[in-house]
Amino acid sequence: MNNHMRKIIFIISILTSAAIFAQVEKDSLGVEQVNVVKPYTPSISDAFKVKENPSLKRKDSVVKQKVNYTIYSVPVASTFTPAKGKAKGLKRAPKEHIYENYLSVGFGNYITPVVEGFVHNKPDRTTDYGIFFKHHSSQGGIKNLLLDDSFSNSDIDFFYKKHERKYQWQADIGIKHQAINWYGLPQSIPFLPAVLNNIDERQSYFGINLGGNLTFEKGIFKGGKVALNNFSDKRNSNEIHVLINPKVAFPIASELINADATIEFLDGSFKKGYNLAPRNKHSFVNFGFHPNLEILRNDLTVRLGTKLYYAFDLQNKASKLFAYPNVTASYRVVDEIFTVFAGVTGDLHQNSYRQFVAENPYVSPTLNVQQSDEQYNAFLGAKGKIIANVGYNFKAAYSHTKNSPLFIQNQTLTDGTLLTSNAYEAGNSFEVIYDDITTLAFTAGLDIDFSKELKFGGDITLADYTTTNTTLLNAEAWNLPTLKAGLFSNYKGQKWFGGAKLFFESNRKDLVVPYATIANASHINTNASYIDLNANIGYQFTAQLSVFAKANNIFSVNYQPYTNYKTQGFQILGGLTYKFDF
Repeated sequence: MNNHMRKIIFIISILTSAAIFAQVEKDSLGVEQVNVVKPYTPSISDAFKVKENPSLKRKDSVVKQKVNYTIYSVPVASTFTPAKGKAKGLKRAPKEHIYENYLSVGFGNYITPVVEGFVHNKPDRTTDYGIFFKHHSSQGGIKNLLLDDSFSNSDIDFFYKKHERKYQWQADIGIKHQAINWYGLPQSIPFLPAVLNNIDERQSYFGINLGGNLTFEKGIFKGGKVALNNFSDKRNSNEIHVLINPKVAFPIASELINADATIEFLDGSFKKGYNLAPRNKHSFVNFGFHPNLEILRNDLTVRLGTKLYYAFDLQNKASKLFAYPNVTASYRVVDEIFTVFAGVTGDLHQNSYRQFVAENPYVSPTLNVQQSDEQYNAFLGAKGKIIANVGYNFKAAYSHTKNSPLFIQNQTLTDGTLLTSNAYEAGNSFEVIYDDITTLAFTAGLDIDFSKELKFGGDITLADYTTTNTTLLNAEAWNLPTLKAGLFSNYKGQKWFGGAKLFFESNRKDLVVPYATIANASHINTNASYIDLNANIGYQFTAQLSVFAKANNIFSVNYQPYTNYKTQGFQILGGLTYKFDF
């Protein structure tokens, strides 16, 4: 090998060592970016030929030395014995035990006792039965009232549930008792003591319900529900309501068709009408059929259906066929973030005395009960999450309902000096009238999960009502607020828990007809808007025992949800809750 070649080999060795050294010095975890413009495709012309017998000219010759390798084997004694491995379990936090029964008792100002409890038993894996009970009453105490304002609410419900392999069923029986007083006398009338003493303002409602449901896991017949309700009051009013609702469902190709049927019977009567009017009776039989086709396509869900009713008004010997659209759709634009939905529906609503009492317990037992025909309800909205812990929903709806019920005050039948035949005829009760109403409503809601312990949310509803009838009695959407809003928060820690709710309702208009005048001499009374703040807090001493305190109407405003009916002011209540198992 000549000197020239030796120099070349030496230089190549130096460069290679430097490259290797630089590569070692650099962080081996570094990321290098290589941009491949075009893959290399070598051709024969790119390669150079190597001579088979190259002649190397060098001045110094190197004599090869023979190298001998010898391995010395030295035995090593080993006493190592591998130990058998053991699987070590992960330490888990103890799972919180959930007690399935509880009893809660409390007491507050206005002499307000509260008792609530739930007790059930599971003798085996397929059977469950139990009882739920609740009582809430108050001796009243609203200032500047002429009549008693106490009230009482008691509920008790029994259930028996059986869960078999192919089906499950449940039977229920419930009893409800509610007592109120028609204490909302007009303040503009000076009542004589004799007139006040003649008024028996106590009214009580009694209800008993029997029901059950059956569900099949497989097959075309999916089960159904049945309910029987009997509702009566102290003034000899009585109403029976029976509802049977079977369900079927079966697939066609890749789609699902389901249908509900409705058999409904309502019969009720009142002892007398208002102001010597004829006795009010109502009796209806409704047969309904609601077929529905459900289409599922990835993020798209479409339900195409209709609601058909054939209704009989037995009291007036009339019948009519009702047909409504029942079309809804939703599309998930961005998973869990943005979903849009829309639809057009309608329905036949069977009003009842029990329903009206639940909305306004100060109605007179002389009501005119009819059906409401919701001809259409078109809506469009969106829901989802702004970020992982903030959810939202928005909905705009436009609907039209014929014979929509409205509450207005009954005309007073005394000027304060004349005795009334019934306690509810002194301008202290309400009747139900009907109007055709078109409603444009906007609803928005927000839910925020600050953490696993703290949640916050709110909703708001803005509505505009347009009445159809032009008579004075139907000139307004009586006792319907145009704005309702609410805020809530809940906290649940290891020991402390609590929450708060804030309600707002805009003003409502009521029609007031003075004594011995006709409707044309009536005037509109506006019940002012109000804010109601309620809060609760509690502390858990053990897994079974906790203490709680509740405060209602914290602003202590005696607002009027209905004309002349003031609410109790600031209310405070405290008590204990005990959880247990058998």
